Amino acid sequence: MDAFLIIMAFVCLLLGIIGSVAPGLPGPPISWVGLLLAGFTPWVETTPTLLIVTGAIAVAITLFDYIVPSLTTKRMGGGKYGIWGCNIGLIISIFDLPFGPTGLLGVILWPFIGALIGEYFHQQDLQSSFKAAFGAFLGFITGTLLKLAYCIIILAIVVTELF
Repeated sequence: MDAFLIIMAFVCLLLGIIGSVAPGLPGPPISWVGLLLAGFTPWVETTPTLLIVTGAIAVAITLFDYIVPSLTTKRMGGGKYGIWGCNIGLIISIFDLPFGPTGLLGVILWPFIGALIGEYFHQQDLQSSFKAAFGAFLGFITGTLLKLAYCIIILAIVVTELF
């Protein structure tokens, strides 16, 4: 049973890292579940304090990730069209990742291009649209890097405890 829990923990930890960059998967909460599962084994010691703190951070980062793109887009003069465009661009980048010529660069380029198109559709001014798209993109990158850092730290905690 312990081996099964460790395998499931690593599945959750890897899904958490993938969910940090892919839409639809909440990376930090999934990684936290991986930590929790690993803690049920005798090989990984977790304390209630560790679980509460890391769980609260996972919730905070997840909420932060929904708020930051909106704030940075609005601060740069954009609105919901830029945010929607950024999200659509992110979805396009997932389909482009394995096949497209841009590869990993597409994960960065498509959200920006989507935000630019969304804002241009709304504002009809390229300079204002570019500024707003940069705000949406900046919020997206900030949230993604924060989620990714959290998930890698949780993975490092489990790996360190195991070995």
